[in-house]
Amino acid sequence: MTAAMPTSADIVLANRLADAAGAAIRPLFRTGFSEEQKSDRSFVTEADQAAEAAMRAILESERADDGIIGEEYGTRNEGAARQWVLDPIDGTTSFIAGRPIFGTLIALLKDGWPVLGIIDQPINAERWVGAVGKGTTFNASPIRSRPCRELSDAVLGTTSPHHFSEHQADHFMSLAKSVAEKKIIYGGDCYNYGLVASGHVDIVCEAGLKLHDFAALVPVVEGAGGTMCDWNGEPLHAGSDGTALAIGDAARLEDVLEAMG
Repeated sequence: MTAAMPTSADIVLANRLADAAGAAIRPLFRTGFSEEQKSDRSFVTEADQAAEAAMRAILESERADDGIIGEEYGTRNEGAARQWVLDPIDGTTSFIAGRPIFGTLIALLKDGWPVLGIIDQPINAERWVGAVGKGTTFNASPIRSRPCRELSDAVLGTTSPHHFSEHQADHFMSLAKSVAEKKIIYGGDCYNYGLVASGHVDIVCEAGLKLHDFAALVPVVEGAGGTMCDWNGEPLHAGSDGTALAIGDAARLEDVLEAMG
């Protein structure tokens, strides 16, 4: 399936959304912000809410016909062919802990397929931008993921083993046994996927993701030369099952799937 390319105006707008979110987040980082636990036991802070509100205000003003799928404030124009998917702070636990490895995720879907994605780390001023038909950039400079000749050489990342079911954990551990034991990293959320695109991490393996967790990641990783898919090797889209693999060297895809069993 070939997704339609985003326009230059879409890319400019997505960057403005990231700027607005960062402006809302930075004053609250490592301060006495309010937080609460949601019904799914995840946490939300006033920074999450302020950042999403800032992005939605721009979209509602300038792209009234487009849909919005936001983690904190839900869906607008659900049937629209173009949907903006917003995760104001991916890695809220890291934000709460004062660790600057969370990120704002912004994606544009066309007919359910991710065509534009931004990972923005507003404290470190790090931004990855990926778009179908264009190469991924990091702070406006082109980047590429790196080759990985053998799984035994790979750096493998995941946010937390607690996010896996027992069955999923078995598959992850099978993969973990195929890489170097000292090259497995935990924590990082969306930041790990930016590191795949930049050529520092080789594989990220996750499960239990929602659309706002992964939609922006796909154009970023794939625009840098990597590949993203679910645990069956299928491309990620709005109806995917929440499992995700990011592989910097697409030639290792079959090796990864085989290692997972």
